[in-house]
Amino acid sequence: MMAGKVGYRGCASECGLLFEEMWMMELVVTGPEPMQRWRRPIPLGEPIRLGRAPRSGWAVPWDALISREHAELHIDGKILHIKRLDSARNPIYLNDVDTVQFSVESGEIFRIGRTSFQFFAANVEDDDSPTPAEERSYNHEELKRVSFQDADLRLEVLSKLPKAISQTTQDEELANSVVRLLLEGIPNAEAAAVVHFEELSETARPKMMRWDARGEEVGRFTPSRRLMLKALQLGVGLLHIWRDKDESNPAFTVSGSLDWAFCMPFKDEGCKGWCVYVSGQQQQRMGTTVQEEHLKGDLRFAELLTEFIGSIRSVRVLSKQQAGLSRFFSPAVMEALRDADMAKRIEPQVADITVLFCDIRGFSKKSEQSQENLRELLDRVSNALGVMSCGISKYDGVTGDFLGDAALGFWGWPTVQDDDRLSACRAALHIHREFLSAMRDSTHILFGFQVGIGLSYGRAIAGQIGTVEQTKVGIFGPTVNVGSRLEGMTKQFGTPILVDELVAEYARQHLPPNEGRIRKIGRFRPAGMSHEITISQLLLPSSHEDTLSDADIVLYEQAWEAFAAGRWQEALDQLEEVPVTDRVREYLRIYITANNGEPPPNWSGTISMQLK
Repeated sequence: MMAGKVGYRGCASECGLLFEEMWMMELVVTGPEPMQRWRRPIPLGEPIRLGRAPRSGWAVPWDALISREHAELHIDGKILHIKRLDSARNPIYLNDVDTVQFSVESGEIFRIGRTSFQFFAANVEDDDSPTPAEERSYNHEELKRVSFQDADLRLEVLSKLPKAISQTTQDEELANSVVRLLLEGIPNAEAAAVVHFEELSETARPKMMRWDARGEEVGRFTPSRRLMLKALQLGVGLLHIWRDKDESNPAFTVSGSLDWAFCMPFKDEGCKGWCVYVSGQQQQRMGTTVQEEHLKGDLRFAELLTEFIGSIRSVRVLSKQQAGLSRFFSPAVMEALRDADMAKRIEPQVADITVLFCDIRGFSKKSEQSQENLRELLDRVSNALGVMSCGISKYDGVTGDFLGDAALGFWGWPTVQDDDRLSACRAALHIHREFLSAMRDSTHILFGFQVGIGLSYGRAIAGQIGTVEQTKVGIFGPTVNVGSRLEGMTKQFGTPILVDELVAEYARQHLPPNEGRIRKIGRFRPAGMSHEITISQLLLPSSHEDTLSDADIVLYEQAWEAFAAGRWQEALDQLEEVPVTDRVREYLRIYITANNGEPPPNWSGTISMQLK
C-alpha cells in the first residue's frame, strides 16, 4: 500500500489487532452554519448515542430536526453501523434514501435534517508503499532561501496561533490545531496529519494523532510511513511525488486525486518523534498545476509552524514536569531547581539524607467504626496526610510517598543544606502540634487521630523514579529502614517522635530550647535488626503544658544510665521521681519489674526488643 492508495489492509478477522492499533476512525458532523461542526474519534467496542441532547453520547444541538436521542453508532472492523432509534421522529438519509439501519465505509455520508455526518478512517501504512517517482529533501538552510507565496494569507494564519494554542490542553487538541492551521495556510493541501513515532525504527508503529481533509473527496487516508520515517531519521523536510508528470492515469491515489506528499519533522526536543504530513494533488480543480516551487514554499510554512508548536510544547512539558515535581518539592527547592539542570539534578544519587516517617494513630479503630461512612473517613485521612505533607514542605523537605495512612519525607536531596536535620526536627514538631491541637477540639476533622514520627540520618540513594511526565521520587538504604522502625517504635514507647543518635546529637547542639528538646531514651536492638541503635525522644519546649519539664528529662536520663550500668534498683528509685504520665518511664519500669529487678547475665546495657 502507498500514500493515498484506496484499499483495506487485509481481512479484519485476521488482522483485528493490527487494525485496532493502526487505524483512526472519526465522525465529522457538519451543520448548515459555519460554526456548526465537530470531529471526534469513534471508540472501539462500545455503542455511541447520537442526538440533539442525549443522556449519554454525542450532542448535535443546532438541528431541531434531530431528536433528543436519534441514532446509535458502533464500529465493526472498518465499517460504521448506524441504527435509527425508536425515539427518532425524523428519518436518516443515506444517498437521499430514508434508511432505518445501514452501514457506511470510510468517506461515505449520511444525513439527518440539515446536518451531514461523514465517517472517516485513516491509518499510517506499513512498509509496502511504492518508491516515489520523485523525492526531494530540503534542510533548514535551503528553506530559508525560499520565498513565501501567499504571504498575507500565511501571516493571517500565524496570527491565529496564540488563540489556537490557548484553547488546547492535551496533545491531541494541539495536534488538531496544527492540522487545521496547515490546511488553512497551505491552499495546495487536500489533507494533513500530525503523526508521532515513539521510536525511529523499521518496526515502529506510529500513532496518528490528528488528521483532516479539505473536502469530502478524501475518504480513506493513509500517510506514507516510509516517507515520514525517512524524514524523521534525516531531520529534514522530505517531498515525495508518486505520479509521473506524463502519466494521465495515476495508479497510486486516494479517491483518484492525491499524488504528492511531504513530511516536516518537529525539531524541538519537546516534540521528539512528531511530524506533520501534508498531501495534495498536482492537477488542481481549477486546472492549475502545483509546481515544486509552490511546494517548497509550503514546506517552509510547515517548518515555521512546527518550530512555533515545538517550542510551545517544550514549555508545556517543562511546566507539567515542574507541576508534577511541586507535589514533592517545597517552593524553595523548586526555585533552586529552576536555576539548574533539572533533569540532571533529580537523577538518583547517593547523599546524606534525613528521613521522616509519619503514621496516623487511631486509623484502624476509626475504620472499624466507619463502615457505613468510608467516604468521611477517607476525607479525614486525606486531611491528616495534608497536615504531614504541609509540615514537610514548610521546612523545605521532599514528600517522597504516601503509604496508606502514612507519609514519607526527606531532606538532603536534590538540594543540600547544612541544617537539614534541624529542618526535619522542626517539621516533625509542627506536625505533632497540629495533631495535638485537633485533639482539644471534638469538632475538628482530625479529632481522635494521633501521630507517630520517626527521624533518622545517614547515607541513602535518592532520586527520580519513572518518566519525566509521570514523576515519582524515592529513597533507598538502611537509613530509610531505621526511620521506619523508629516510627513503629513510637507505639511501644507511647511517644509521638523518636529520633536516631545522629539526629539527636545535631538537635542538641542547634535546636533552640524554645522550639524543642531532646531526651535520650536508651540503647535498643529493634526486632529484626542485627545492630543496636541509641534512641532519643524529640519533645516540645518546656513551656508546653503537655510535656515534661527539663528536670524530668534529667531524672529519666540519670535513671537510664543507672539501668545501663546494671544498677536496676537505683534506676527504679529515680524513675519514681519522673511523672507517672510519662509512657517512656512506664516502659522502662515495667521492663525492670518483668525481669525481677535484676539484670540478666552478660548484661550489655542494651534492650533487645521482641516486637516490631
